[in-house]
Amino acid sequence: MRLVANAEPEGGGAPQGLRPFFDGFSKDLERWRRRSRGYYQDLHRHIRSLVPEGSSVLEIGCGQGDLLAFLGEKEALGVDFSEEMIRRGRERFPDLKLSVMDAERLAPGRTFDVVIMSNLVGYLGDVQAAFERARDAMHDGSRLVITFHNPLWEAAFGIARALRLRSPQPIQNWLSPQDLDGLLDLAGFEVVRKGRRCLFPKGVPLLGPLVNRWVAPLPGVNRLCLTSWLVARRCPRTRRPEASVSIVVPARNEKGNIEPLVRRLPAFGKSREVLFIEGGSSDGTREEIERVIREAGPEPALRLLSQDGKGKGDAVRKAFEHATGDVLMILDADLSVDPEVLPRFYDLLLEGRADLLHGSRLVYPIEKQSMRLLNIFGNKFFSAAFTWILGQRFKDTLCGTKVLWRSDYERIRANRKVFGDFDPFGDYDLLFGAARLNLKISEVPVRYRSRTYGETNISRWRHGWLLLRMCAFAARRFKFV
Repeated sequence: MRLVANAEPEGGGAPQGLRPFFDGFSKDLERWRRRSRGYYQDLHRHIRSLVPEGSSVLEIGCGQGDLLAFLGEKEALGVDFSEEMIRRGRERFPDLKLSVMDAERLAPGRTFDVVIMSNLVGYLGDVQAAFERARDAMHDGSRLVITFHNPLWEAAFGIARALRLRSPQPIQNWLSPQDLDGLLDLAGFEVVRKGRRCLFPKGVPLLGPLVNRWVAPLPGVNRLCLTSWLVARRCPRTRRPEASVSIVVPARNEKGNIEPLVRRLPAFGKSREVLFIEGGSSDGTREEIERVIREAGPEPALRLLSQDGKGKGDAVRKAFEHATGDVLMILDADLSVDPEVLPRFYDLLLEGRADLLHGSRLVYPIEKQSMRLLNIFGNKFFSAAFTWILGQRFKDTLCGTKVLWRSDYERIRANRKVFGDFDPFGDYDLLFGAARLNLKISEVPVRYRSRTYGETNISRWRHGWLLLRMCAFAARRFKFV
């Protein structure tokens, strides 16, 4: 692994006088960090939640390496423009790899899974240039994690410095989330998730942790928090090559929909297979699938799997184990979503518009009788809850149509221990897992059709109560941490 500095550019680089300031400040850094122990504990814990375990990590502006030491990743590198910071960091953390490097002149010799800029953008002379250099240190699956101070705290910081309650600081940028969004867009990034945290930065026992964990995440109050954060991904530049596709169709008491579904599936992808997973039907669905398979041609390849567990989530997980395609799709057998829309999902995935695509039934008008009024209100409530919990916008969380890369699903499955496998629908297993890995989740508007055969397997009250429990569970994992 090797990092080299670019030749000195015209302009750019750290603002004049900034490097001597931090060289001199390095001897006092530990003392001031101890005085702000509560803030840094909260900050480091949160960044830990944004970095998947086992990731290779580059921290730009690492100071003496405290955050990298806390993360404990085996494959990690910290760079900082202050030679004195790096020297002291090597003494404190001899096992860390720390190098002297200017963020705006970084020329990486390799890429990392996660690049971190923690409280750095306020000191950069050219923020866009630093983002562009960071982009060169990332591959298509990498994520950029940025933390920065809420501009609402600028006056409070000035008063704290005057009272010597905060460390001396040079003049810095006070950038809003909108400023960062624009600069990231210019540098070829797309924001995946964002939020705020830490309302009480002083390390007062009991009070600080209580306020920061349970009060700071609340809507409205959250706007006053000190730390803003975001996760961004590189915008793709080229479409990925054509890929094979596995379409999973959970089917229980859907006999009348099997043949129309197969007949309506359009041709797309390098190859297609359809995996029907049948869950103990009483209307002859299994026999109908067997008949359609016997009479079908070679494309798409049709397969029948038997579900020995219960619930759609169990069916989807078992079918995914047997799928062979590069792209995994879920299509409900009730034909409430047109099979003809699947190529649109496929194209968006290959173009890199998102890592997980799922349908949204609440954009276009809904056909009469296709969704009851109470179900619509429930969907809107859970969409708002998930937007708040996961930090990504949702309009409809319950649509069964979902599409993602097999490689990303394997990562979600490997991290399933964080949330468990109690989701009977399968939707939240994927949404929670994707958000945990900072995957980009996007909704694709679809027309929601009325059933022409069979009845829904969803119980509004029983499953609604379960969804509330799942929301509470997710909030504990994402917000109240």
